[in-house]
Amino acid sequence: MAFKDSFYAMDIPDDIFKSMQGKSYKADCTVEREDLRYLHILHMGFDGKVHEGEMICNKVIAEDLLEIFRVLYSNKYPIEKIRLIDEYDADDETSMRDNNSSSFNFRFISFTTKVSKHGLGVAVDINPLYNPYIKEVKGRMNVEPATATEYVDREKDFPHKLSKEDLCVRLFEEYGFEWGGDWTSCKDYQHFELPDEKMKELGLR
Repeated sequence: MAFKDSFYAMDIPDDIFKSMQGKSYKADCTVEREDLRYLHILHMGFDGKVHEGEMICNKVIAEDLLEIFRVLYSNKYPIEKIRLIDEYDADDETSMRDNNSSSFNFRFISFTTKVSKHGLGVAVDINPLYNPYIKEVKGRMNVEPATATEYVDREKDFPHKLSKEDLCVRLFEEYGFEWGGDWTSCKDYQHFELPDEKMKELGLR
């Protein structure tokens, strides 16, 4: 398949939508199927080989994600896995432990009736094992995935670390995404999302 034909967005195929049922597309999902898109992309794996990737996201970010992933691929930027999170039964912890990069997974923000940005498909996690979510809860450090404790210290030098100077971070920010590594109440180094202001503009909040 030619390079230009390997990056595309389309309505979610029936077989894939069926596989999402009860997993990323739960019974109480408030997002319409037609508001989501299936992405097919190429990415350079940690093994130095070209891999096909699949992702579900909101239609409002689909074309921007295609452009971001095209540039990352052209620069041989290493992303280990981009698989549908339904292959992990839509379990975030399992997916993150396997260093899987993903977007849509319907859920509400804990203890609210507000849909999370991953639940709307407007957030993306990249190489999550090496770029964990970190928050202090009642004096204890909460790390997600739990197997990522050795990557909490961002002063350390290690492969696949997302930082402000990193190509992936710069690209997402160029396309208007907010990086969780800039947050102050917690750190979510793997995470890129549409800002709240943009969400309001699009009528998603």
